[in-house]
Amino acid sequence: MTYRRLIRRARKTVLGAALTASLTAGILTGTAATSQAATQGPCDIYSAGGTPCVAAHSTTRALYGSYGGALYQVKRSTDGATREIGVLSAGGYANAAAQDDFCTGTSCVITVIYDQSGKGNHLTQAPGGGAAGGPDNLANAVEAPVTVGGHKAYGVYVAPGTGYRNNHTNGIAVGDQPEGMYAVLDGTHYNGGCCFDYGNAETSSNDTGNGHMEAIYFGNNKVWGYGTGNGPWVMADLENGLFSGVNTRFNANDPSVSDRFLTAIVKGAPNQWAIRAGNAQAAGLSTYYSGVRPNASGYNPMHKEGAIILGIGGDNSKGAAGTFYEGVMTSGYPSDATENAVQANIAAAGYSSAATGTGTLTPGSRVSLRATTACCTGDYLTHDDADDKVAISAVNSSSSSTLKADATWIVRAGLANSSCLTFESFDKPGQFLRHYNYALHLSADDGGSLFAQDATFCPTAGNSGTGTSLRSVNYPTKYLRHYNFAVYVASNGGSNAWDSSSSWAADTSWVVAQPWS
Repeated sequence: MTYRRLIRRARKTVLGAALTASLTAGILTGTAATSQAATQGPCDIYSAGGTPCVAAHSTTRALYGSYGGALYQVKRSTDGATREIGVLSAGGYANAAAQDDFCTGTSCVITVIYDQSGKGNHLTQAPGGGAAGGPDNLANAVEAPVTVGGHKAYGVYVAPGTGYRNNHTNGIAVGDQPEGMYAVLDGTHYNGGCCFDYGNAETSSNDTGNGHMEAIYFGNNKVWGYGTGNGPWVMADLENGLFSGVNTRFNANDPSVSDRFLTAIVKGAPNQWAIRAGNAQAAGLSTYYSGVRPNASGYNPMHKEGAIILGIGGDNSKGAAGTFYEGVMTSGYPSDATENAVQANIAAAGYSSAATGTGTLTPGSRVSLRATTACCTGDYLTHDDADDKVAISAVNSSSSSTLKADATWIVRAGLANSSCLTFESFDKPGQFLRHYNYALHLSADDGGSLFAQDATFCPTAGNSGTGTSLRSVNYPTKYLRHYNFAVYVASNGGSNAWDSSSSWAADTSWVVAQPWS
């Protein structure tokens, strides 16, 4: 080894040590106290690693230690007014109380997700594209409650048909330029539709060919690529292909994931790309693929266009479902060490489920609803695993864990009126109680206003003088009622059998009980 090479190696070692020290500082400051604002955010760590953020989106927290601006904007349905939702303090967590105050008694949607990087790469309602007409739906602002660092916040709940986009960006990678990206997602909310993405896409909202995208995909779609198990998988949407590795179709190193909070990473450079992921509640990432570009034509070199998408495919394919909490895009190909430090910061942020087993009608709590009619005081509101119907079933301490889970509900703020309530299935996340033709069903949110109304119930004093009654928000004379062990929204007298006045008051009164699961 020559003297010159020794000097180069020594210089490289010093620079590497400096970077490690900087990244370690990011980890330590992030873990000091999760209830406090971080002195460094993920984008500070990326910057220290030489790959600065060029887009930074979150509805839950600041992604820079110094950021004190708006995270997102909400619009309420009653008067069309908007409000920007910021942070509690610079570098801190979302001011969810401001949203709750603004949206009380009505419904709100998220209209803008602001870019914290200063590049102006904000996300707004996606326009129509080549795959589907538009514009897309906007996310219901109360549908993804979460706790971060001990503070209430809301994620972006993407039902099929919901999507955000920016086709006129600044600083996002184009052509074969290197970039990185991560997203923190709900690892239990997904489907096989195309395509729940976050990342780089076409500026025309049309499929312009292989290699014109580079985005994180999450779901269990197997049309193009997949990994082990039944999914869901973290993959890369590179356009005309969801890639789980270098080959099309099956790649054994891409595992199914099941973390409640998931960090998903995709990064790409000339003839090099990688997929990494990990539990967002714990430090540490796994590398599912790192290597050369796919062999198929168009992917080497890449032809990235620099638009940003969330919840949809590059051509506005909008059949997917998922929940987004935070994510960034970088200039340059981040090192594994930088990403590991970012993951430690995410874990220190303290994501946790808002659901608690309190047995009260408080959004975020888990409950079971027990019938009060003399015939049925051991019966609880349940969903049927064989179909989407809702009924009452006898549940006790000897019941199966499956039945106990079927009888457990997560209380959410009402989708159509935040002063009322919506009930999400405990064991089927993303599925909600809603009435359809007066009968109660378990259904996935389609993002529409009718679903929001059908799934919203306002609690009142029990009609029989016992417990609580749940009034339909869009049929205010009808209440949640069990009748012949099925469940309906029913009025006190009417043409339908389930509207019978006989025992109506008792049938519409429920005890809010401790959750069975």
